[in-house]
Amino acid sequence: MGVKQIVIFVLLLAYCSIGHSYIEYDGWINVELQHALDTDKPTEFTYRANITIPSLNSGLSNIVQKDLSNDEIGKIKSLAAKNAFYRVKAIVEYPNGVKKTFTTANKACSIVSSQLNDELWIAIDGNGYVNAVTLATSGAETNDCSSAGSLTLATKQFNTDVLIKHTELAPVPDTASFIQKIEREREARERGEVKDNRGFFAKYWIYIVPVVILLFVSGAANPDQQK
Repeated sequence: MGVKQIVIFVLLLAYCSIGHSYIEYDGWINVELQHALDTDKPTEFTYRANITIPSLNSGLSNIVQKDLSNDEIGKIKSLAAKNAFYRVKAIVEYPNGVKKTFTTANKACSIVSSQLNDELWIAIDGNGYVNAVTLATSGAETNDCSSAGSLTLATKQFNTDVLIKHTELAPVPDTASFIQKIEREREARERGEVKDNRGFFAKYWIYIVPVVILLFVSGAANPDQQK
């Protein structure tokens, strides 16, 4: 494949990547939260809340959370007493209908100790797609779960802060310029225009060093000749 064909291929690849990205960057996304509360049914998730982010650039969000039932509160406290994890599933939906699911978790005793005050971090890449959802608790976390199950919850609803984090893009290498430089050097070599400006030793060290080593070894092996 020639250099020109490589450049064309790189440009086509970049164009295709842009075409498949979320073009309308400052669009909206919807996130439905579900949580798993039953240790006997670890794959069963029930509805917890709905989050709407109308602007990815501004990071503003609207969240609607339902009140927890006494049974749900009892299950959360039971998870805390067992030193188990409180798991959350986030189902992200884009305007084009595409959905993607993320799962995150935190210690249930931290959830109970924080009085249901938690934080949901949503990481968004440069194309406007969510690439991570992380659950954290607000305030001081605790590693002591022995008494968490007996704590009294003063609320029946989660108080959640939704935080949007934009992923920083790494520097992109200038592939086209590098390929053009290689092409120019190749054409110059073919025309005989490339001159070797190195010094004498830099050019012929591969021949000089073995001779010096041979002379040194020969002199060390025949000390009588030196006298």
